[in-house]
Amino acid sequence: MSKGKDWSAAERIELWRRYKAGESLRSIGRALDRRGGSIWKQLEPLGGIARQRRRSARVLSLAEREEISRGLAAEVSIRSIAKGLGRAPSTVSREVRRHGGKYYPRYRYRARTADWRAWRRARRPKACRLSVQPELQGLVAGKLKLDWSPQQISGWLKEQYPADESMRVSPETIYRTLFVQARGALKKELLGHLRGKRRLRRSRVARKDGRGQIVDAISIRERPAEVEDRAVPGHWEGDLLLGSNNSQIATLVERQSRFATLIKVPSRDTDVVVAALARHIRKLPTELRRSLTWDRGREMKHHKDFTVATDVKVYFCDPSSPWQRGTNENTNGLLRQYFPKGTDISGYSQAYLDKIALRLNQRPRKTLGFKTPADKLQASVALTD
Repeated sequence: MSKGKDWSAAERIELWRRYKAGESLRSIGRALDRRGGSIWKQLEPLGGIARQRRRSARVLSLAEREEISRGLAAEVSIRSIAKGLGRAPSTVSREVRRHGGKYYPRYRYRARTADWRAWRRARRPKACRLSVQPELQGLVAGKLKLDWSPQQISGWLKEQYPADESMRVSPETIYRTLFVQARGALKKELLGHLRGKRRLRRSRVARKDGRGQIVDAISIRERPAEVEDRAVPGHWEGDLLLGSNNSQIATLVERQSRFATLIKVPSRDTDVVVAALARHIRKLPTELRRSLTWDRGREMKHHKDFTVATDVKVYFCDPSSPWQRGTNENTNGLLRQYFPKGTDISGYSQAYLDKIALRLNQRPRKTLGFKTPADKLQASVALTD
């Protein structure tokens, strides 16, 4: 492995190409004969976001500068050189004076030196919108502290300031400002409020999960049409969010509003889980007790007891198809922001779980037109009264 060697432009281009293709840092290091730490040092300041400069077609290229240099060496006139390049004589004249020095520029002009100096002087970094608009910066930082995602913040700003484009910012701009340290408009500590904990941006890799068999399970394919099209409230999706040391919490999400509920369960035993879910469901208004869709987890083996206690049918996903209850899967992903993998969940009280659920239900969602699940559920129940 190489140590301390400067990076060439070609190596940087190859590094970013491989990184964007999803290769690991170790794999990239082997391909470029570099140590993993060296790869990290190239990626980390930019947060894994490639910023590649491009030369404008309007400026002189290296090939054109070499033609100018050869013409000057042959004592060809500026006008003739310009004509051969298809450029204005003033363009060539300024180029020679700018890069040939104050005295005798014709004889001191060097094409490669001129091209390098022009490329370096052309750097005019555009100020990030969040760095020049303190009010917008403060709003974005405040919402990030409330665990809002960049997409939620962007959508909310459009709703709040429909006539003021200066108070708009795209999710990508927020991500770039957080990940690219040089911008400095948002404190690095705010990265901790993003759901994902990586410090380099990467594409996601889908995961598959297989679960057990449930006796007399009613297939998800038998659900009424009103469940599929989210026509009415009261249809729920559920699962267990697992932690370390055999800890877990039950999560329920209402399909129409995306309203989430967290329920403390001391074990995965089917009698314990079914009893906890039944106690919660019985507290709901009748119009919010229509159906429950669950994965193939053995914790719902006694689903018939749940139906008897609540008069709510339980439908089960196909084997190895947790995506069929995608609303709950997405919500569990959001909850990992508060309960990362490897966390012992058993120590959290029901009051704390209720607090997290409230925070989640008061965050705007893109799928709801950037309304909150709490507002959506309240409006839906009001329409059924």
